[in-house]
Amino acid sequence: MVIGGVRTAVRWGLAGLATAQAGVIATLMIADRRRRRNRHHVSFPTAPPQTMPADETEVTVYTKGRDLYDAMIQAIDGAEHTVLLETYIWKADRTGQRFKKAVTDAAERDVEVFLVYDWFANLVVPQPFFTFDPRIHVLRHRPWTGLRGFPVRAPGLNHRKVLVVDGEVGFLGGYNIGSEYATRWRDTHMRLVGPAVADLENAFVDYWNQTKSRHHTSLPQPEERQWESPITLARNVPSLGVYPIRYMYLEAIDKARDRIWLTHAYLIPDDDLVFALVEAVERGVDVRIIVPAESNHVVADWLSRVSYHALLSRGVRLFLYQNAMVHAKTATIDSVWSTIGTANIDRLSLVGNYELNAEILDNDIAGMMEEIFAMDLGNCRELTLEEWEGRPLAAKVSEAIIAPLRPLL
Repeated sequence: MVIGGVRTAVRWGLAGLATAQAGVIATLMIADRRRRRNRHHVSFPTAPPQTMPADETEVTVYTKGRDLYDAMIQAIDGAEHTVLLETYIWKADRTGQRFKKAVTDAAERDVEVFLVYDWFANLVVPQPFFTFDPRIHVLRHRPWTGLRGFPVRAPGLNHRKVLVVDGEVGFLGGYNIGSEYATRWRDTHMRLVGPAVADLENAFVDYWNQTKSRHHTSLPQPEERQWESPITLARNVPSLGVYPIRYMYLEAIDKARDRIWLTHAYLIPDDDLVFALVEAVERGVDVRIIVPAESNHVVADWLSRVSYHALLSRGVRLFLYQNAMVHAKTATIDSVWSTIGTANIDRLSLVGNYELNAEILDNDIAGMMEEIFAMDLGNCRELTLEEWEGRPLAAKVSEAIIAPLRPLL
């Protein structure tokens, strides 16, 4: 009798929590929709594309979408053999049409074009847009892509953004394809020219060959890949249960002795990452994190707040990017190590989605990334522990109600 009463109480308690969570989320989304209607575009600092060598590979870093898209289109327009393009979101707007025309023109020149886009992420895009020239090879990634046979691993979205042209030039970073990202979002992307491109091509080829259906053409592997390079790639592959990017971050943070500067669109670190960052502060490391003051996902913003007290109270400094969405997924540590890629610091990216990050060991590249971080810092305001603890009681209660959802993101 007592056990039955406990079970009933638990069921009612869970139902009450779910109802409260739904109410908080609905309120946040309504408020966010009103905020977006009243928001006007405000300019933010960007830097011209900067190019530096990393051993034999030339690295160019982009901080403005318009500059990046021009470089990507130029590469596609110059393609002679192959275009490998992979994106999470592909809008059907002017920029999206521009890319579609470029790959169609390449196919008409007898260039072999291979496209990957995430089906789920583009459900809001008019689906006729994704009707391509029949000469173009298209793989529509669905959440269950790659789940064949047993043991079945975790499904995942394809959050990667990759372009490789002729095996000679490659692009990787946070930018999706769309007009809004060209001027209204602050993101970071990189271009590679040189031997390191082979690893980026290999990442695309491995994904394509592992997940394609029977009617798709197989891709050959690049012939030459370096054993030693200052640029290596870490890729999360849910279908294989492989998630190295999280450990890449943990290892780099653990080695830090001077500074850890992170810029992330969505900051929902797990307990191990929080502990690693706090432990770094205790070693005397300057830990700074830039996040958007208001991102494009209001629920993710509020879930990220769950870790703010643990970080701020132990000396991690948080900076809120103003008047624009900062979507970068970058870090630089000790003027030696840097990463640019597609993975956020949240569960979806670190143990959920297909992701790809470049890990770079080069002092000059790290110096360039520090300059970009300093530029972004100039468009931020610091969130202090005193300010955080003084937020309204209603906000604290709302955060507590939705906190159990944190593992989902």
